[in-house]
Amino acid sequence: MQRRRWTNWCSLARSTRGAEIAETAMILPLLFMIIMAIYWFGQAFRVYGTITHAARQGARAAITPVCATCAAGTASTQNAVDAVSSAMAAAHLNTSDLQDFSKWTPPSLCPCGSANASCGKNAVQCAAVAGNTAVCVQPNVQLSYISQGGAGSCGTSVSMRYKYPFRFVIPYTSLDLGKITLPADAQMRVETQ
Repeated sequence: MQRRRWTNWCSLARSTRGAEIAETAMILPLLFMIIMAIYWFGQAFRVYGTITHAARQGARAAITPVCATCAAGTASTQNAVDAVSSAMAAAHLNTSDLQDFSKWTPPSLCPCGSANASCGKNAVQCAAVAGNTAVCVQPNVQLSYISQGGAGSCGTSVSMRYKYPFRFVIPYTSLDLGKITLPADAQMRVETQ
């Protein structure tokens, strides 16, 4: 009987069931962190795609004539801001998370008719719209130059920066996803017929 108890204890000591539990306890938190990282990266990618789409819609609305008798290329800054707001509202993103364009540097674009990209202090500033300080609309800017091999085209640029709306702090690190700012820039050239 004594010998049998000894063999039972020896077989339990050689068993790997305890090691499997310990390995699982070490791997599960790591697996959970990887799954959460995939989820939060997917959310950031979704938000980035949405604000890029909103910037394109704003640029498209800015180059569309505001009336039937208006000339093509008459930029409507208010239409651009409204289009950005509509596209963001359709995706359930809050426009109050857009950063004020005085806190970041808008693209330095030259006015239409410029011969090269070095316009210096003559760069087109963001157009003012009542109540809008987040969407930078730069109408009538030179998008390509003859010196770069193109035909040279004018258009409108829409830029904005969106504060990532989700707060997720990764423990034991200084990484906080709430501090990420996602950029969105779009340019549309004026089509002539």
